Amino acid sequence: MDPVLEATHGWGAVLIDSLTLWASARMLKGDESGTLREFERFVGRVGMLPEPVILVSDEVGLGVVPESAEGRRFRDLLGLVNQRAAAAAEEVHLCVAGIAQRIK
Repeated sequence: MDPVLEATHGWGAVLIDSLTLWASARMLKGDESGTLREFERFVGRVGMLPEPVILVSDEVGLGVVPESAEGRRFRDLLGLVNQRAAAAAEEVHLCVAGIAQRIK
């Protein structure tokens, strides 16, 4: 994600959509193990930017339990990424059916 951050200078805000696709791409490459470490480094670098950064992610833990082991691993990995994003964020909003609710 470094090229993304390098391109942010001079913009009024940065929108990154989506953490879901980023996590799934890492998982498909077989690179699950370093995903959380890389995301934590990314969040640390984002915190030093003067521009506000908006991260968008899906909530995949509110539905049924995935049938496949791979689906459960993805749900768990994205859940951990989302938790770390929420912990680092100043604000967190949950959007359902186009209605946003601030939860932090």
